[in-house]
Amino acid sequence: MTPPDQSVLPGQVAEIEWQAGGVPVASRFDDPYFSLADGLAETRHVFLAGNDLPARFRPGFHIAELGFGTGLNMLATLIAAGDVPLRYTSFEAWPMAAQDIARALAAFPEAAAVAGPFLDHWAAGRRHFSLGSLQVEVIVGDARETLPRWQGRADAWYLDGFSPAKNPELWSGDLMAEVARHSAPGGTFATYAAAGFVRRGLAAAGFAVERRKGHGAKRHMSVGVLRP
Repeated sequence: MTPPDQSVLPGQVAEIEWQAGGVPVASRFDDPYFSLADGLAETRHVFLAGNDLPARFRPGFHIAELGFGTGLNMLATLIAAGDVPLRYTSFEAWPMAAQDIARALAAFPEAAAVAGPFLDHWAAGRRHFSLGSLQVEVIVGDARETLPRWQGRADAWYLDGFSPAKNPELWSGDLMAEVARHSAPGGTFATYAAAGFVRRGLAAAGFAVERRKGHGAKRHMSVGVLRP
């Protein structure tokens, strides 16, 4: 058996509170991990459709993410990918415990149905693993430190940190500049966030930024493509 990942330090696991309906809330940020109105539908609307996926999928297409959370975005991508081999890299400072992830994913039967192998890897401490057609790596630590050291470049970004109002560090102009620096030519991003400082930071980093209709009752979201 693969030993637990020693990079996950004691006390570095997310502390969770549970709302009615099984919605996990991060105690540190007082923010839910997914939409109260069908988080899987939100993932598909914001991150997949916002990046024009799965239409752009091709072998070796690389998705990167800020904020791994429950892994719901990854599982939605796995379902959408079919047999197209993709790479998926996520940056997460406070990984959830496997039992908390399993409890959260129970709210989404379609995602839970394909989550078994992922949960096995996660419970064993593996943060680099194969999952169907996905090659997954979850980089644990503060993205302000880990992203600048990353050697990859993504074709599409899922920017899914906690609310900019509650976790502004993950939406800073400096970090958005790193997102751009680690994007392939023509790379895109999508996020549920529509705060002005987030959009300005992404525009300053080199993205052509567009505001679109958000999911459900949320008025707006943001998408963009890296300018040549």
